[in-house]
Amino acid sequence: MRHVIALDVGGTGMKAALVGDDGELLHRARRATGRERGPDAVVGAILGFAAELRAYGVEAFGEPAAAAGVAVPGIVDDEHGIAVYAANLGWRDVPLRDLLAERLGVPVALGHDVRTGGLAEGRIGAGKGADRFLFVPLGTGIAGAIGVDGRVEAGAHGFAGEIGHIVVRPGGTPCPCGQHGCLERYASASAVSEAWAAACGDPEADAADCAEAVASGDPNAVRVWQEAVDALADGLVTALTLLDPRTLIIGGGLAEAGEVLFQPLRDAVRRRVTFQKLPSIVPAALGDTAGCLGAGLLARDLLDSTGPTTDPSEVTA
Repeated sequence: MRHVIALDVGGTGMKAALVGDDGELLHRARRATGRERGPDAVVGAILGFAAELRAYGVEAFGEPAAAAGVAVPGIVDDEHGIAVYAANLGWRDVPLRDLLAERLGVPVALGHDVRTGGLAEGRIGAGKGADRFLFVPLGTGIAGAIGVDGRVEAGAHGFAGEIGHIVVRPGGTPCPCGQHGCLERYASASAVSEAWAAACGDPEADAADCAEAVASGDPNAVRVWQEAVDALADGLVTALTLLDPRTLIIGGGLAEAGEVLFQPLRDAVRRRVTFQKLPSIVPAALGDTAGCLGAGLLARDLLDSTGPTTDPSEVTA
């Protein structure tokens, strides 16, 4: 049975799958990155995990994987297959695509984790059928993936979609990027957690606790939440003014609040638009499987010389 290897590398763990031609997940597995042992150990863990997956495919299906796709965090040079930098993993300029291709003996695609997750959301998730979409996960930080006709735009230097570093509050809170007032300092899950912990006096409180307090009508929580929503709406309206997406997909931990987030966010965006067309604002559909599914799509694209997978609607989570 022809299949591909899909591998999603996170800061501490890796998720992987063998994906069939019809998009079926034939096998799933997880491993630790081993980052506590240093960047070389992480690279070794990735190569070893990929080799295990190849061996499993041979044993279970009678043939090795035909291609592989891998999604990694940090700065990624998709074109040249280089993992340029990842603070959490400690690596710099790792030629990961070539290393994997040599180990596996098959074509390998390397992608940025958010863009790869966005690819999956756009083709087979919440953005399925949309010719233009913007995927924005709200987690520890805020990133974005710009989808155009079944592809995700990387930009000239691999930085396209960094919506978290749009300045929404000039002169505001310092950001590790060097600017002040960046969106992710106000509207990420970590920013909401920090603001709510300070407001309620509980250092262990987080964004999920804030959302629960909002739902129960706590005025302090409502204030903290609305400040985050207003900042997020300002950033999103800037993005939709530039990109004109048909669908705006919101994911990450903060989106788990459901309508506690989406109702005020839709209202806030609607109040801010003037001439712009209002996109559909929807929650992400694939959760933490998006990166792995997207890596599978990258691998399958390598096997299709005409571009994107012929029938992405067949891919299932």
